[in-house]
Amino acid sequence: MNNLEKKSFYSFLGLYIVSSLLFISLIGYWYYTAQKNALENETYYKLQHIADMKAGEIIMAHMQGSELKKSFIPDGIELALIDVNGMVKEGKLVEPFMRRKAGYFEARGYNIFVSDAPREHLNITFVVAQSESLYHELEVLKAMVFKVMLFAAILMALIAWVLSKLFMKPVRQRVVQIERFINDVTHELNTPITALSMATDQALKQESYTEKTLKNISISTKQLYDIYSSLAYLNFADKKEAGVALDITDVLQKSISYYEPLCESKRICIKSDLEKHIFTIPETQLKLLFGNLIGNAIKYSPAGSTIMLQLKEGLFSIRDEGIGIEINKQKEIFKKFKRGTEYAGGFGVGLSIVKSICDEYGIKIEVDSIPGKGTEFRLRF
Repeated sequence: MNNLEKKSFYSFLGLYIVSSLLFISLIGYWYYTAQKNALENETYYKLQHIADMKAGEIIMAHMQGSELKKSFIPDGIELALIDVNGMVKEGKLVEPFMRRKAGYFEARGYNIFVSDAPREHLNITFVVAQSESLYHELEVLKAMVFKVMLFAAILMALIAWVLSKLFMKPVRQRVVQIERFINDVTHELNTPITALSMATDQALKQESYTEKTLKNISISTKQLYDIYSSLAYLNFADKKEAGVALDITDVLQKSISYYEPLCESKRICIKSDLEKHIFTIPETQLKLLFGNLIGNAIKYSPAGSTIMLQLKEGLFSIRDEGIGIEINKQKEIFKKFKRGTEYAGGFGVGLSIVKSICDEYGIKIEVDSIPGKGTEFRLRF
């Protein structure tokens, strides 16, 4: 990845991880708070229940005139009885100097419930139920929530890494396509520019302008113009031109004449059978449409072959005797930066421009091709 890709990758990764950690933290805090409240309520009602049961036993023993029996106390709970003088009559207090008043409070990690339900029966004023189980349960809860959040954070980080890779994959593919496109354009520009340079240098040295030199200059200039037209369309394709009704045969004849010098240089023959047909489309885009199809046919046709153009009842076809296109690549050739073959130059935008113009003006396009025998494109206007 280049620096820009790395910056985008780590920005996305960081944003995803930070937002995920924030979300996990909020969920963890909410869960801990909810569980803590549930445990606190459970502890409160458990201590209250045990204190009230003990108070009931005290009252019953007093009314029956019997001795207070030792009752069953669940593990983790300590009971203490405080008499009318404020002294501990039975059990022990975890907080010796606690207030002698009914209520619920915490001290030294213990939850303490003080009940005045005995009403001084057997001279006992308060029953104190004490437990530190809540403190230990909360510690266990904290450890559990922390472990789950840590696991979730690690999992989120892994997911973020994978998603960042997936997020960058199409960006990387586009960058590779653009880099290849730039290299291909550079290569394509190099050929006509070199030819122009050689032709002009030769003309200057000879101080004369032969027909061959002028033809080379003309061909190279047209190649440069074709590249410029394709790049201009890619840059300004969003700016839709207003269509005009025109005879597409006239435009087609101009395109054939435009490419005649290139055909002669490759000893390729163009045959045409055309009839008049009116269609509403900007002339510049129709020229670009025909230019890409004819230029491709010339580029991929061998010397001495024939290119056949036909326009009948609004159906235009162009058939060459070139290298053809493999069946599995015929659906890919209309995609931007895709090339059906590495046989000749190009930068993979010609047919994508053709498809774009056809889609924009409602022209149906079809292709038939046999590798090694040739290709036929059909356009129904």
